[in-house]
Amino acid sequence: MKRVIGRLDVKGPNLIKGVHMEGLRVVGDPQTYATEYYHQGIDELIYIDLVASLYGRSNLNEIVTKACQEIFIPITVGGGVRSIEDAVTLLRCGADKIAVNTAAVHRPELLTEISKELGAQCVVLSVEAKQRGGGQWEVVTDCGREWSGLEVREWVQRAEQHGVGEVLVTSVDRDGTKLGFDCELVRAVRESCSVPIIASGGFGCLGHLNLMLEAGPAAFAVGAQLHARHVRVGDIKAECKSHGYEVRL
Repeated sequence: MKRVIGRLDVKGPNLIKGVHMEGLRVVGDPQTYATEYYHQGIDELIYIDLVASLYGRSNLNEIVTKACQEIFIPITVGGGVRSIEDAVTLLRCGADKIAVNTAAVHRPELLTEISKELGAQCVVLSVEAKQRGGGQWEVVTDCGREWSGLEVREWVQRAEQHGVGEVLVTSVDRDGTKLGFDCELVRAVRESCSVPIIASGGFGCLGHLNLMLEAGPAAFAVGAQLHARHVRVGDIKAECKSHGYEVRL
């Protein structure tokens, strides 16, 4: 069964969106949009504080606490998670899974620590990827600004050994462009590990779904087109079902 996930990037108290993770503009109140997607039948939500690593702080605790008062589906939260304590705090606020990117690149052992303490099902490796050419992608950190020197497939394999339960792979090249998912990237990551993959970055229209689903992710995340109300959750699920994929209706 394929999962449809609403992605909400935040900065401070605001839902934001950009292109290639740059030029971030305010969209509105994240609670308003999250509640709307919940009532439309979204399977899960992902909250990412895009600038937490840059500024050394995160505003997600309050946002997640508020969301969980009205929303009763799995919620993944990421951005600025640097320790077990950060992860536990977010779980106590109501999060179900914790996404880690920058801190894991700097210290992969953090993934092991969270996995052992909270369970692999709670740990999501968040991978921001930029194309290098020749079928290669490099992991970037700090809202897509810093090159890590890590090749995406090698990093995902290494992270799986550290106990991650899921991988969120975001194509920075496609983020906010509405040009379609980077299906080659998604397929490469899926073939590199055995944990479920969430594809993110680039959804523009229903016609993009079949090729992406053929790449084999367990789920995909949609942001800008849902925020702009150019598509509804039911439309996405109906399109998936029309191509023979099972979804929760």
